[in-house]
Amino acid sequence: MKYVLAALLCVLSLSSAARAQDTGPIVRAELRPGWRQADGSHMAALHLTLAPGWKTYWRSPGDAGIPPEFHWQGSENVAAVGVIWPTPKVFYQSGMRSIGYVGEMVLPLRVTGRTAGQSMRLQGTIDLGVCSDICVPQSVDVGVVLPSEATNRDPLIAGALADVPFSRSEAGVKSVRCTVGVDSRGMTLRTDIDLPTGKSTETTVIETANPLVWVAEPKTHRAENGHLISETSLSHVEGSAFALDRSGVRITVLRKGHSVDILGCDN
Repeated sequence: MKYVLAALLCVLSLSSAARAQDTGPIVRAELRPGWRQADGSHMAALHLTLAPGWKTYWRSPGDAGIPPEFHWQGSENVAAVGVIWPTPKVFYQSGMRSIGYVGEMVLPLRVTGRTAGQSMRLQGTIDLGVCSDICVPQSVDVGVVLPSEATNRDPLIAGALADVPFSRSEAGVKSVRCTVGVDSRGMTLRTDIDLPTGKSTETTVIETANPLVWVAEPKTHRAENGHLISETSLSHVEGSAFALDRSGVRITVLRKGHSVDILGCDN
């Protein structure tokens, strides 16, 4: 529901253009088998290689993107699959912000088995939005055996894990204050983060625990006291009233070098 507008823009409006062109092999996908971890879980990864000039999207893709959807039916001895998101890039097209990856994406997957100490088979279908001058929905089928005896770390997966945003404590965040207000469009949210200044331009992505709440692109700046301030508006995609759970607010600060992933407000 949250991405209905983006889906219409990327699929319906451009579908005739997509059919009119020979897009060729836009995306190649594989699951990398990775290694078994000390806690019994298995670290694997989805590896996407995109044709030159094409991009795909992050979990919160912005106003002009569609997030990946994962369907793991057909897997064996798999209880859960957790997706670990490396730091994405920010793109602007037709005045709208989108967030994702260009050229290649290695998405680490933490796989938990039903029976400890046994091999697993991870198998499923991934639905993707991929865009260049046009947008084309893609559905890729992937599968791999995750051997219980695998211990060697895959450098490609390890590199993606090293590019995951810092946590709040790792980044030295001292406080996160969230102030809720109202305007003509609905609810407003102002976040005030005591975070050491980075060496590059900073932009933020704000998510909520409610998937039916749409969050506008925040306006972000540094205040005189050095705090990072972001201001945005929120509305329910069905026009309904809603309450904001501050503990479910997720703020990602994107910048060159390591970004920061902050879960929850202090107030």
